[in-house]
Amino acid sequence: MADQQPGKPRRLRTSVKGPLMFSAFWAVLAFVSVLIFASGGSAKSPRFDLAFTGAGIAFIVTLVIAAMLSMSYKENAEHLGKGSGVNLSSAKKPSHGFGGNSHGQADGSTDTPDVDGPGTGRS
Repeated sequence: MADQQPGKPRRLRTSVKGPLMFSAFWAVLAFVSVLIFASGGSAKSPRFDLAFTGAGIAFIVTLVIAAMLSMSYKENAEHLGKGSGVNLSSAKKPSHGFGGNSHGQADGSTDTPDVDGPGTGRS
C-alpha cells in the first residue's frame, strides 16, 4: 500500500475488488448447491433458509482467507534477483570438488593410471 499513487487505480492484489469477487463466486456456488441438495427431492419445497446460511458462511470464510493471504504477501528485495551467490557465472567452472581436474595437479603433471600397465594381465 505504500507504493499507491493518488488518483490511480490500485492493483488487483491491493484492491478490495479481487477478494470480494472471489468470495461472491463461492457464495453463489454454495447457495445453488445447498438449495439443490438440501431440499431432498423435487416433491419438497426448496430450503432457502439453509441456502442463504450456506452462502453467508462461504462468503465470510473465503473473504477471511483471501484477506489473510493478501496481507501475508511480500515482495522480494531487489538484490535477491541479481545473482549474488557463490558461483556468479556458470562459464567459469570451479577448480575444486569432485570429478576430473582438467588443469592437472599443482606441479603440472597429469597423473593418469596406466590401464595396460604391469599387473593387469594384458599384453
